[in-house]
Amino acid sequence: MILPIIVMGVSGAGKTTLAQALAHALDRPFIEGDTLHPAANIAKMTSGRPLTDEDRWPFLDNVALALATSPAPAVASCSALKRSYRDRLRAGAGDLLFVFPDVSRADLERRMAHRADHFMPPALLDSQLATLEPPTGDERVVHINGALGGDEQLSAVLAAIKAQP
Repeated sequence: MILPIIVMGVSGAGKTTLAQALAHALDRPFIEGDTLHPAANIAKMTSGRPLTDEDRWPFLDNVALALATSPAPAVASCSALKRSYRDRLRAGAGDLLFVFPDVSRADLERRMAHRADHFMPPALLDSQLATLEPPTGDERVVHINGALGGDEQLSAVLAAIKAQP
C-alpha cells in the first residue's frame, strides 16, 4: 500500500527540505504545510505568540484535506506535534506514514538562527518542544537522525519505506 507521507517535527527540524526531497525521489506531489496556515495563525506566530490547540485545528484540517484530495499520494511537511494532531490528520486523510527527524535542541537553535524569511521566530522553539509528543511504535512512523546530512536522511527514509510491509 502506498500511503501519503507527512514529514513532521518542530520548527527547524528540516521538514520542508526533507519532504521536498522525498517527494522528488518518490515522484509524488509535495504539499508545503506552512502555506496552509490560516492568516491569523501566521500573524500570531510572527508576533512571537505560540499557537493553541484551537488555533491548530483549522491548519490540520487544511493539511488533511490537501492530502485527501491530492491526485496521488503526496508528501507533506506539517509539524504534527501531538498525538491528537496526528489523529486528526488521519481522521481527515486516512492512513498516513509519518517521518520524524530527531534533531537536538542545539541544532534546532542553530538552524533557526540562520534561517531567513520565515514567520516562525526562534523564540517559539520552547513552546514547540513543550508541545512535542514524539510518535510511538503504535503509529506508522519512520524515526531518523535529523543531524545527518540531507542525502543521508533521504536515503534512510527511502530504505525504511522500502522495508515497510
